[in-house]
Amino acid sequence: MANHVSALKRARQDIRKRDQNRAQKSTMRTAIKRVHQAVEAGDQKLANEAMVKATSLLARAGRKGIMHAKTASRSVSRLNASIKAIKA
Repeated sequence: MANHVSALKRARQDIRKRDQNRAQKSTMRTAIKRVHQAVEAGDQKLANEAMVKATSLLARAGRKGIMHAKTASRSVSRLNASIKAIKA
């Protein structure tokens, strides 16, 4: 356990930030699942709408350090490819 005032404050901040990151990750995963569900259903319009939301959340996660920026970019690319595969 932290003994100094500054260490106690840092511990409080870490807890708060962890909760924020968890919520952000959960929201991002849900958005990705919605894209996958729309793709599986073959509904391109719904998939495109879900993709807009998912892209935004993934980009934000990459910027904020919740996930690596290139991982976020790769996820967006793969989601986009799965949507394009509906047309084919």
